[in-house]
Amino acid sequence: MPKLSPQKSLGYQVRRGNLRFHRLLNARLAHHNLKAGHWYYLRALWIADGVTQKELSGVTNVTETTMVAMINGMVADGLVTRTRDAIDKRKMRVELTEYGRRLEGELMGIAIGINRVATDGIAPEDVATCIAVLSRVSENLQAEYENAVPSPATNKQRSNAER
Repeated sequence: MPKLSPQKSLGYQVRRGNLRFHRLLNARLAHHNLKAGHWYYLRALWIADGVTQKELSGVTNVTETTMVAMINGMVADGLVTRTRDAIDKRKMRVELTEYGRRLEGELMGIAIGINRVATDGIAPEDVATCIAVLSRVSENLQAEYENAVPSPATNKQRSNAER
């Protein structure tokens, strides 16, 4: 049986790094009475404010059910508002409050600081290579996932063909 040690496993090392990024981010955000989970939504909204809940779910790679609970907390904390879409009343749009917008400079400073800590002693060209490689790894895994998991349309076609 083939073995893969954690030290040589890309998945293990990526998860280990991610957990450590998340832990440090949590510690820094706690000084601002914010949850790390809010960071991912705020960051997405600073790029594109006023998106639908479904769009926000796609950008953050979080299920809509999980996202709704997180958005509820962000509404309660005064970070965002949720309103019905003017054209399609079934859709809910999420928008930053003034408070949520004001946090961008300070919180981005925290993120930049954490990235500096993570890349300390690493040549800038190596960091750029790492980012490019991890981006490609993510794309490869997403493509494989999309090939492996049938879409609802595929399931419907199979069901109709079986009749």
